[in-house]
Amino acid sequence: MPREEINPGWDFSRYTYSPAVRHGDTVYVSGLDAIGDDGAMLCPGDMAGQLRVIYAKLAEILAAAGGSLDDVVQTREYVITFDDYRSTAQVRRDVFREPFPAAVGVLVSGLVHQGALIELEAVAELEA
Repeated sequence: MPREEINPGWDFSRYTYSPAVRHGDTVYVSGLDAIGDDGAMLCPGDMAGQLRVIYAKLAEILAAAGGSLDDVVQTREYVITFDDYRSTAQVRRDVFREPFPAAVGVLVSGLVHQGALIELEAVAELEA
């Protein structure tokens, strides 16, 4: 079965990975953070704010694949601190309906982009 790159029109020419890849009905979304188009970190110091930006990006990717946030079956959140992590629960409640996607939260020592407090990857299952 062939793989298909999913890109909502972002300039990814300098990267060696895709924003997302569709294989069959499954979409695997690469790690997303709250970096803006100009390279600046959005919502500095605000983990929940950064997560809202990330979910907006995720929605763009899934729309490009013909899906939506309702198709997300799993998320993985990488955070550099647990200090404000509880604030992200409300963001998930605002974004997803029950039953909520499966989730993993991982504390890491750092993320690629300076100022990123959280990075998210996701898996979505689209209907055929």
